[in-house]
Amino acid sequence: MAEDNNRNELLVPGADNAVDKMKEEVASEFNVELGADTTARENGSVGGEMVKRMIKIAEESMESRNK
Repeated sequence: MAEDNNRNELLVPGADNAVDKMKEEVASEFNVELGADTTARENGSVGGEMVKRMIKIAEESMESRNK
């Protein structure tokens, strides 16, 4: 079995555009300019919020399938 060196690989084709859009939206809402000059805490806050939102989207999707 080949070793997967990219753990951040998106599993859904075309999802990279949606992820980038979400990242920009969250960064804008948090008044964070993403990049190397931004603190790890600020960059991390954007990533953390993205995970929360993706979990919420997944939960809502699962709930709608179960109805």
